[in-house]
Amino acid sequence: MSVIIPAYNAMPELTKCVTSVMEQTLGPDKIEIIAVDDGSTDGTGSELDRLARTCSNLRVVHRPNSGGAGVPRNTGLDLAGGDYVFFLDSDDYLGPDALRRMVAMADENRTDVVLGKMVSVGGRAVPTAVFSHNQPRTDVFSSHAYRTLGCWKLFRRSLIERLELRFPPYRNCEDKPFTAAAYLNADGISVVADYDCYYSRNRQNGNNLTLTAADLVHRMDGTRLCFETVARYLEPGPRQDRIMRRHVEWELCGPLRALLPRESEQRAREHFYPEFRHWALTYVTDGVFQLIAPPDRLIVHLLRVDRFEDLMTVARHAKADAERGHVVDKGRVYWDHPFFRDPVKAVPDVCFDITDRLPVHHELAEAAWTGDGGVLRLGGHARIESLGPLQPTTRLILRPRGFRHPDIPVPATVGTAPHRGDDAAAGFTVDVDLSTVDEGAPLGAGQWDLYLDVRAQDVSRTVRLRQTRTDADGRRTAPPERELATGSRHGHGPITARPFFTPQGTFSLDVRQTEAGPACVVTGIAWDTLAPATLVVSGRLTGEAARHPHPVALRAEENAGSVREAPLLYAPHGGTFTARMPVRNLRPGRWTLTLRTDDPKSPVPVPTPKGLSGRRWYRAARLGRPYYAKPLAGSPKRPMALRVAPVRPVAALRRRLG
Repeated sequence: MSVIIPAYNAMPELTKCVTSVMEQTLGPDKIEIIAVDDGSTDGTGSELDRLARTCSNLRVVHRPNSGGAGVPRNTGLDLAGGDYVFFLDSDDYLGPDALRRMVAMADENRTDVVLGKMVSVGGRAVPTAVFSHNQPRTDVFSSHAYRTLGCWKLFRRSLIERLELRFPPYRNCEDKPFTAAAYLNADGISVVADYDCYYSRNRQNGNNLTLTAADLVHRMDGTRLCFETVARYLEPGPRQDRIMRRHVEWELCGPLRALLPRESEQRAREHFYPEFRHWALTYVTDGVFQLIAPPDRLIVHLLRVDRFEDLMTVARHAKADAERGHVVDKGRVYWDHPFFRDPVKAVPDVCFDITDRLPVHHELAEAAWTGDGGVLRLGGHARIESLGPLQPTTRLILRPRGFRHPDIPVPATVGTAPHRGDDAAAGFTVDVDLSTVDEGAPLGAGQWDLYLDVRAQDVSRTVRLRQTRTDADGRRTAPPERELATGSRHGHGPITARPFFTPQGTFSLDVRQTEAGPACVVTGIAWDTLAPATLVVSGRLTGEAARHPHPVALRAEENAGSVREAPLLYAPHGGTFTARMPVRNLRPGRWTLTLRTDDPKSPVPVPTPKGLSGRRWYRAARLGRPYYAKPLAGSPKRPMALRVAPVRPVAALRRRLG
């Protein structure tokens, strides 16, 4: 693999940067280091030459100063021969095992880009959200990867060459279009989050490019190319909107608010404002507009309607206005900005609507079954920031995951805290009877996620029910699995509910429907000792049938379709039964024995008993023709079969004589 290091007046940080690559556990035979001195005047070039004399895999290139990191990176790319390329800034350094881990992640998952966990040294800002956990294979739509567009990553070189990617010659934001294009065309992205890979630090002399080239004039070209890159590689629609949102927030609204007021009014109006307005009109679709926060919506609106003076007023007072309170009106909450409902400014309310962004603080403190039934009691506390106590209309919502079913609301009781010390005004308790929760029917099979519809001052905010508290081992304990006494809506069998916490601490229910057990089971089969050729079948009822006995019968069915039944005789207290089937009344043939229940489609098989002999009898007088009934061999899952036939004397005699 190839490590490319652009360097300009990088002393004294340069030495640690280069040696951190030389000492990688991946091994010098697998790494080529290409360091490009971009016309340094502080001894950077001579230090690189010195290091090269001690390391055969370090190649040093000296070139005139280009004014940015992009051109020397391109020089390194033109020389790189490795399967992977890693860009390392000369003020930063790597953890010893960083490259081995990143290459292994790319090889194992066949991904084109790998992000290694970044660490701040000396207070320099680094991304954190994307490094919450290892991600073997993801993309920009399923992770926070797009929040970090710096090029300090591992790239598969074939991806770079296929796209003909090179860095534009800008002093700032030159790496964002490069990384964006790689992300949007990559066959998978990996994240190494369990090892400190990249140490990012500020230079002692404070001449990092991000600090010395932070003005708008150094950002505009890179920002324009960011928007063009996204528009080039993504079709218009929700996916493009999600990615474009990042650039609207970070490259358009953020710099405009922070940097435009620093410019002279003439330069701001004539040089920067037209470009910002073009981006707002071209790239901020209605979908993007709905995704961004109200302060950014206000900026975009003023750009769209060409209100330069109002835009400058908003930008100059952005910090103070951000501290303003809110106004509640008809179930919506609005930012109390000076432009809000000012008839002269005529800014739409949507530019100030913060309802869906108000923080909701809540905690599931109690989750337990009550009694022996299917009632799950949930308790905790919740509040919408700055909106006071909960309203009685607060409710729990059961929402299906992965299958179609309407949400199921369950009323909550508010005003009681489940634990001493909790705010009673924010407390709630919900009793969920899973046997009747779905309009009188049990909760259907599948996974159900639990949400809390938190209401205060007629404002509604719905959040996933979660528990942040854990025990000493960092675990959350959910109530045990429970089988509900009542069967499913369609009567196919009982349901089992398993409450559980996800790794993120959210609360869910896994409801599974099991096949209904038999209404009765056979406990004995024997011939009656008093009545000739009468089969006695005994058994007991199970489940709901035992609590409410209903008529069932012992049924004998002949292959030709003839049916005979014998009623069941119940014990005085129910639950057990006996049936007597006069086999002597059955005509010759093969008869199958089952127990008939209320559901004619679900008979209970009478099992074939072990050691049960046959029986003989005479149909008429003592001298009449003899008949026999004999159980046939069968499997435990198939009903018992009896063969009824006349005895053939000659054949019987031959069998007896051997």
